[in-house]
Amino acid sequence: MLFKYEAITRDGQKQEGAIDAVSENGAISALQKRGLIVSEIRAEGDTWFENLQRSSLFAGVSYRDMVVVSRQISTLFEAQVSALRVFRLLAEEAENENLKIVLTKVADDIQDGSPISEALSKHPRIFSSFYVNMVRSGEESGNLNECFRYLADYLERTHELISKAKHALIYPAFVIAVFIAVMILIFTLVIPQIAGILTESGQDIPTVTKVVIGVSDFLLSYGIYLLGTVLVFAGIVVWWSRTPTGGFVLDSFKLRMPLIGGLYKKLYLARISDTLNTLISSGVPVTRSLEVAANVVDNHVYKEILADAVESVKDGLPVSEAFSKHEDIPNMMIQMIRVSEEGGAVGSVLGTLAVFYNKEVTAKVDTLMSLIEPILMVALGVLVGFLLVSVLIPIYDVASGTAF
Repeated sequence: MLFKYEAITRDGQKQEGAIDAVSENGAISALQKRGLIVSEIRAEGDTWFENLQRSSLFAGVSYRDMVVVSRQISTLFEAQVSALRVFRLLAEEAENENLKIVLTKVADDIQDGSPISEALSKHPRIFSSFYVNMVRSGEESGNLNECFRYLADYLERTHELISKAKHALIYPAFVIAVFIAVMILIFTLVIPQIAGILTESGQDIPTVTKVVIGVSDFLLSYGIYLLGTVLVFAGIVVWWSRTPTGGFVLDSFKLRMPLIGGLYKKLYLARISDTLNTLISSGVPVTRSLEVAANVVDNHVYKEILADAVESVKDGLPVSEAFSKHEDIPNMMIQMIRVSEEGGAVGSVLGTLAVFYNKEVTAKVDTLMSLIEPILMVALGVLVGFLLVSVLIPIYDVASGTAF
């Protein structure tokens, strides 16, 4: 069977291709023997639904599940339970059916003699390259229980950070969506009735009211075409965002947006600092830590910065010098890393930076929420007031029999 794959090389480069294998696990194993980290793999000829089921949307394993599993593994290792028994127990106790299946497969691979990191790496949708590299480091150092404790702490912090950022955007998005839906209903159902009354009255209609009626007529006549255009445009933007150029442009725009650009920047800096701290403190080499951080940061701008930093560090430059080339890395972060490099405590300083940026994200979310609510209320109030004035005044004049 032919499998198409996307993978990361040891140099941190993306690689795509196809491989012939008996099964998906066999294909992943063959690619790993070539030194590749598999990020996506699918059988040639799969239907769109089968591919969708394999996607992360249907993986059905949440951050919460991963935190709990990581803590349980750490506790069982501390109790001197064997690796095989650990994963068998977790598979039996897992409530999530997808996680149960994956843990069973991991246990089977361990029973066949595979290291834990290799068994986990066969399931990239569940266990990221960051997770696998952390476990590999724990195997090399003999501190697997501490490694899984680090992972649980890291995943918990990441989940909290992402949740805070999302919560800052959910409320305004919901309010705007409801407002648009209500406006569409008013313009397509209410305004046409009022326009009929005003037209039958035979009186002149104010310019403002004519504009409102014109918008209503446009939506009734061409609304379906407008909706189709919006959907096509949205589809093009989504497709374009998945290309390297489009992804970089959109991610760069996100970092420079008014109000929320600063939130995004602090969110990514917190993730980078936390990831590098966790990896370096666990004994992963700096270059490899930067490569893994580039894969998990989820922003093309910072991914490119980290990829460039990898090459600079390989050429002999310190991390602080590599970061100083890029304006999206704050000077404070560069200076703190430079000082820590001189003192040999890069990991602890990155941990301090992660805590600092986490607090900054929290403060930024609170500030945004306090600003967005009154701004939205004022803006919506002005729009609703304009609509009411443009409609009610002509109706009042018609009822009173006065001319405009």
